[in-house]
Amino acid sequence: MIKNSFLFVLVVIFSFKDFSFKKNHQENKSDLKILTWNIQNLGRTKNNQEIAVMAQIIKNYDIIGIQEITAKDPAGAQAVAKIVDALNRLGNKWDYTISNPTKSPSNYISERYAFIWKTSKLKLLKKAFLDASLENVIDREPYLAQFEIKKNKTVFYFINIHARVYNKNPEMEIAYFKKYPEKLKTDSFVILGDFNLNEKHNVWNPLYKKGFQPAIKNTATTLKRICKNGEYKNHPIDNIYFNTRKMKSINSGIIDFVNGCENLTNARFISDHLPVFLEVIIP
Repeated sequence: MIKNSFLFVLVVIFSFKDFSFKKNHQENKSDLKILTWNIQNLGRTKNNQEIAVMAQIIKNYDIIGIQEITAKDPAGAQAVAKIVDALNRLGNKWDYTISNPTKSPSNYISERYAFIWKTSKLKLLKKAFLDASLENVIDREPYLAQFEIKKNKTVFYFINIHARVYNKNPEMEIAYFKKYPEKLKTDSFVILGDFNLNEKHNVWNPLYKKGFQPAIKNTATTLKRICKNGEYKNHPIDNIYFNTRKMKSINSGIIDFVNGCENLTNARFISDHLPVFLEVIIP
């Protein structure tokens, strides 16, 4: 009963409140609103109320990258379809693409990725794909999609990644990202996901030298199991990396759907990660 009451309150809150954490009142001037979210164990464990909350949380964004979709049964892909159905009931038209299971060392590591987007804002130019060239060196090879932003006809790749856990050297996987400008023959791309390390690690330096920057800095994005001294946020590992020569950030942050230690236990039924967003204009 407590859990259901919490979910109902979340639906009401997100129905009436804009969680974009506005800066300088520029939110309506953005060309694109990007969001990434590791939705813990997205699949059979999520009920319809939780799906409804997720839709309310992400509805104000134009493209969403999702990580940690279960791959061992079809319930993961079905959960994404349910999120999109819930979004379509909220007033905009949405589409989505889901990856095949990653070619991981074991079924327990393998996951799916997804992109969800507003069809009024973006057009998928070709079928999204897992990067097969990295499947032997990355536990969950990235999922790539190429979109045209309809407002100005610019084209960007979006690279969705859930890196290996922090104690297994995720930087060894992230090191391959510096090759994407050459592989894709463009530096118009966005890398988003759960990197299991923060933006301060020197593995990012080759991309930083090319003009890339993180959407957020020094910002915890995961949830503790138990509040300590009134704090429930934990590690700064989810982010969005974008090319500042191609996009200008006008707003970024996390969406904190917990709002207090008293809600932590129930909030973790949604996910143990907070969504990260980035709003940009494209010069």
